[in-house]
Amino acid sequence: MNDFSWKDLFDPLFYIHFDINGIKVGLFIVLFIVFAETGLFAGFFLPGDSLLFLSGIYNRELVENIMVADSDFINVLVLSALVGAAGIVGNMVGYWFGAKSGYYLYNKKDSLLWKQKYLIQSKEFFEKHGGRAIIFARFLPIFRTFAPIVAGIVLMDKKKFMFYNILSSCLWSFSLIFAGHYLYGFLLEKFNIDLKEHIELIIIILVAITIVPVILKFGKKSPVASEDEASKE
Repeated sequence: MNDFSWKDLFDPLFYIHFDINGIKVGLFIVLFIVFAETGLFAGFFLPGDSLLFLSGIYNRELVENIMVADSDFINVLVLSALVGAAGIVGNMVGYWFGAKSGYYLYNKKDSLLWKQKYLIQSKEFFEKHGGRAIIFARFLPIFRTFAPIVAGIVLMDKKKFMFYNILSSCLWSFSLIFAGHYLYGFLLEKFNIDLKEHIELIIIILVAITIVPVILKFGKKSPVASEDEASKE
C-alpha cells in the first residue's frame, strides 16, 4: 500500500484497491463499509453510493478476493448479493441499536461524530414516508444511517421493517453496482469513453446528486429545533 493520507478515507478507490502485504481485501472492506454506513451511526461519513457504483466497474477485482468467474454477469451478481446482504445486516443492527438506546440518543450531546439534528430530521423523514422511508433512505447519505435507528426507536413492526429492509438493500446494491458495470461497458464500447479515466468526475457527480437533497433537508429547521429556540427567547 502507498503512504496513507486522511483524504483517502473519502476516496472509494482506496477501499476497492485495499491490500495487506500484497493480499487484496477490497471486497471485505467494501462489505464492512456498507454494513457500517447502514448500521453504525458513526458510519454516516463513509462513501456509499459512489463506492457501489465504482465497485460495479471494478467488480472482477473485488470478486477475485473470494472466487474466480469468467462471466462478468456472475461477478456482478455475486458482488451485488454480498453487498445487499451486508446492507440488510447493517440495518438490522441499526434497528436493534435504536430500540435499545432511543432515550440515550435523544439526550446525547452533540459531538464530532454525532449530531442530534440528524436524528430529529431522520425521524421527521420517517414519520412522513412511513415504511417507504427505509427504501428512500437507502439512496440518501446520512438518512440511510439513521433511518433503521429511528425505526428501532419508534418500534416499527419487525416483519414490516424486515420487508422494507430486504427490498431497499437489494434495490440499492443491485441498481448501483449493475449500473456501474454496464454503463462502463456501454460507454467504452459505443463512445470509447473509459470511465476509469474519469473517476474523480464520477465521484463528484454522484456526491452532488445524492447530497443535494440531504443539504436541502438539513437546511430546514425542524419543528423541534424551532420550538427550542422559541422557548429560549
